[in-house]
Amino acid sequence: MVILNLGCGLKTATAMDVVNIDWSFYLRMKRSRVLSHLVPIFARGERRARFDSIADNIVVHNLAKGIPFADASVDVVYHSHMLEHLDRHVAEAFLVEALRVLRPGGIHRIVVPDLEQLCRAYLAHLAGCDSGHEKPHEHDEWVAALLEQTARKEAAGTAKPAPMRRKLENVLLGDARKRGETHQWMYDRVNLTEKLSQAGFRAVTVCDFDQSTIPDWNRRGLDLNAEGKQYKPHSLYLEAVK
Repeated sequence: MVILNLGCGLKTATAMDVVNIDWSFYLRMKRSRVLSHLVPIFARGERRARFDSIADNIVVHNLAKGIPFADASVDVVYHSHMLEHLDRHVAEAFLVEALRVLRPGGIHRIVVPDLEQLCRAYLAHLAGCDSGHEKPHEHDEWVAALLEQTARKEAAGTAKPAPMRRKLENVLLGDARKRGETHQWMYDRVNLTEKLSQAGFRAVTVCDFDQSTIPDWNRRGLDLNAEGKQYKPHSLYLEAVK
């Protein structure tokens, strides 16, 4: 099998049949002889640890420009918490591109933040505040789960460095949107199913995090944490067939 793990970030698979692809700025810095010298300026502490943990088995490619595989050449296209970071017209083109590279009968597995789950959790906490069972001063955490990555202007972690280094980082690297951190849209089982159908997929199915029609999917560990539990809570899992 050939499985594409697109927009993989730090969540890579070591299985020989998985190709990890990403375009994060830190990945590009790590692979560049010139930019790698800037790491001590921008990455310290936890951020440096994340930089150092970037795996070597990642193909560097901007997926907004297409998937670097031939027509009908892969068995599975997988991506987790990536689609929502693409502008809507780019996301629609990306789904068509995923269809292109899949073989007939190939599977497209998508994981995104589940707008429905997040809204239900927000409303439940709101009702809990009204009844006195929840703490009102904690309610902004539930608002943030819905909106923070949509409204975010400054990149995560940029507020921590010293003022001059923070200013330099924002000038050179840009804000949260330029770095690809912001959510450009949110999906639920209705609108994502519709988008997949419009792109040409069939048999769109909602799955659990540990369920898949992909043979031995859990062995690859992409939807599981180190303890074998769900890696990304409050997520929607969909599979569709070419």
